[in-house]
Amino acid sequence: MTKPLMAPLALAVALFTAGCATLVPPTPTAEMGIAERWPLPATTQTPATTDTATAEVPALPVADIGWRDFFADPKLDALVETALANNRDLRVAALNVERARGLYRIQRADRLPSLGASVQMERTGGDIPITELYTAGVGLSAFELDLFGRVRNLSEAALQNFFATEEARIGVQLSLIAEVANAYLTLAADQDLLRVSQAMMTTFEDSHRLAEKRHAIGAASGLELAQAKAELEGARGDVARLEGDVARDTHALQLLAGTTLAPEQLPDGMQDGAIGLLPVPAGMPSEALLRRPDVRAAEHRLLGASANIGAARAAFFPSISLTGSVGSASGELSDLFSSGTSVWSFIPRITLPIFQGGRLRANLAVAKVDRDIALAEYEKAIQAGFRDAADALALSQTLARQREAVKAQVEAAAQADTLAKARYEAGRDSYLTRLVAQRTLYGAQQGLVAIRQAEQANRVALYRALGGGWSESSQ
Repeated sequence: MTKPLMAPLALAVALFTAGCATLVPPTPTAEMGIAERWPLPATTQTPATTDTATAEVPALPVADIGWRDFFADPKLDALVETALANNRDLRVAALNVERARGLYRIQRADRLPSLGASVQMERTGGDIPITELYTAGVGLSAFELDLFGRVRNLSEAALQNFFATEEARIGVQLSLIAEVANAYLTLAADQDLLRVSQAMMTTFEDSHRLAEKRHAIGAASGLELAQAKAELEGARGDVARLEGDVARDTHALQLLAGTTLAPEQLPDGMQDGAIGLLPVPAGMPSEALLRRPDVRAAEHRLLGASANIGAARAAFFPSISLTGSVGSASGELSDLFSSGTSVWSFIPRITLPIFQGGRLRANLAVAKVDRDIALAEYEKAIQAGFRDAADALALSQTLARQREAVKAQVEAAAQADTLAKARYEAGRDSYLTRLVAQRTLYGAQQGLVAIRQAEQANRVALYRALGGGWSESSQ
């Protein structure tokens, strides 16, 4: 290679390496603004005693626990599997990933030369004799020499957008699994509430019949009969309302599953051991939140925004594009590929921006603002994840104590109701005392169902907050 050619080539290589290394700014470090450790001391024991044994869950970080190991109820496992196969929101998220992959491949193709073959016939005439020219050849069309990394950075930005879209799909899957679990728990809780209301309605029916008999013989006043009637009708109203809630919960679960569900696929009341999540291992740092899909998606968007800055900076420098072709040309189609008809062309072009009306500077400023926005969203995603996990951790202890207290309240209320019934039938207490005992038992039973649902829903929230749910089996 001659010296006149080596000098420009060396200059081009130097510009290429130097430009690509400096035009993309360093990605700024996120100021997370969260504590290094969780706000509550974590344990390695099961979160709370339950009436039935919880499932065995591997002692792994929560993000590595598969949803099949997290849910102990086989019906819930089957519903999650059905939802993952049929839910339309998840299907749209998967298609968005395919679209982002296609856009990245389109952008990446600009880094390689585009070769094409063409055959052309040109016929001209007028006041001059008609002439015909036939050409055929293979050519290179406007291939940009990416000396300053503009095309490469645009390709990198598209790649990061693809990664962010994939993380968003994982986030949709995680949300879907959590929503299916919560809908399942809501339906199970309303089924239990319906049973409690039906049992209480039966009790109030018995009390009303007894009040009617006592009123008929003059042993009970009209007030007592009216009170018994009011309580009975109130219980009937609760039963009717809960029947509607159960139907509505079933429809919501079917929408999440994306298909019609058979009765045997639905829950049959709350199961304390339906979810077997172990608490956060002791000493686990809060940086574990960086594994959440929404945090990872925000990180990829930040990296893509930095790459866009590099592309915007490269637009200030000259761009070199090459166009060329080689082939044959002839005035007769039959002689197109004969000897002596070969032609070639080579058209290099250098474009140097001189005056753009401030377009390039404005484009760079927008790219920098987009990077700052992406950084703020990344920091916010980390802080929001920390709050979600901290809230769930705080509630995991208080809800466990509440459930134990309400359970003891139900037992005491049941004993009080039994004693009040016996004393009322023996004529030692008024009907008001009996009524208060019934109301207390009814409220305590409803409260126990509600606290059980809240406790298990909180475990789902913790599982989701720590990035679990994207994998079927434990890693």
